[in-house]
Formats: sequence, structure tokens, C-alpha cells
Amino acid sequence: MSITSILILLIVGLVAGWLAGVIWKGSGYGLVWDIIIGIIGSFIGSFIFGLLGIRAYTIIGSIVAALVGALLLLFIISKVKK
Repeated sequence: MSITSILILLIVGLVAGWLAGVIWKGSGYGLVWDIIIGIIGSFIGSFIFGLLGIRAYTIIGSIVAALVGALLLLFIISKVKK
């Protein structure tokens, strides 16, 4: 994995995690947690999109997939915490 792909992964994770935090609770969770939520969400979102036969070819598509996965992750975490 090159430095460029790692930076893109971190940026996509940050944007998706921040957006998920804003949608879910009205604000982000902080820089580190936004990145963690976004990166885990990108794996979840890519898996779900793959099951549906949808491929993300652009950076916007990657952010959307990561956002869907991050929102699903936050939903699961909220249900487990209760």
C-alpha cells in the first residue's frame, strides 16, 4: 500500500466518520474517532455494496459507501450499548 492510498483512506475515513457523526448525533466524535468510525464504516459499506452489486469507482462513491457503513456501525453500537 502506497503513501497516497493510505492518505486517501484516512481522508475518506475522516469525511465519512465526520458526516456520520453529524447525521447521527449532530456533531463529530473528534478527529481520531471520526477516522476510526469512517475506516471501519468503509469496510462495512464496501461489503454491503458488494452484496448489492454496487461498485464505488470515484472518491465520492467511496465516501458514500463509507458513510452508509459508518451509519450502520453507529446504529449497531447504539443498540449494543442499550
